[in-house]
Amino acid sequence: MNSKPAVFDDLDRKIITELMANARTSFAEIGATIGLSATAVKRRVDRLRETGVITGFTATVKPTALGWRTEAYVEVYCEGAAPPRRLAEVVRNHPEITAAMTVTGGADALLHVRATDVEHFEEVLERIRTEPFIRKTVSYMVLSHLLPEAPEAGATHAAPGDAGIMR
Repeated sequence: MNSKPAVFDDLDRKIITELMANARTSFAEIGATIGLSATAVKRRVDRLRETGVITGFTATVKPTALGWRTEAYVEVYCEGAAPPRRLAEVVRNHPEITAAMTVTGGADALLHVRATDVEHFEEVLERIRTEPFIRKTVSYMVLSHLLPEAPEAGATHAAPGDAGIMR
């Protein structure tokens, strides 16, 4: 991947907008919409991938179809200053954590957790809390998605089977 800042124009923005709406849209369809040939769209998409503007293509799936029936956001409060690198190591050990970020405010980090059910979520939370530098957690269970078309409303991987759940 190129480390230079990505330079792109209005046509690139239109291509990105089309792909974000539906990554399966053909280059010919995109070209017809924005006024380019399919070949020109492909060249631009290749360049956008090479420069790291486009980082990948994925399918968004209804989480319950994959076994994820419980969802929560968890604020993590650490003892002292936990380096983001250490937090990243911890969250990688929990397949139920679908997103994690350091944040401003009282909490040190915010985790997006998906679980098969409330019991599974509680087990995940207990595993997170065993880390010696984690002082406390505050959880917020998701009741419904107000923007169901947002990527956060979909799942990126299937729920583990009973054999895959760490208990």
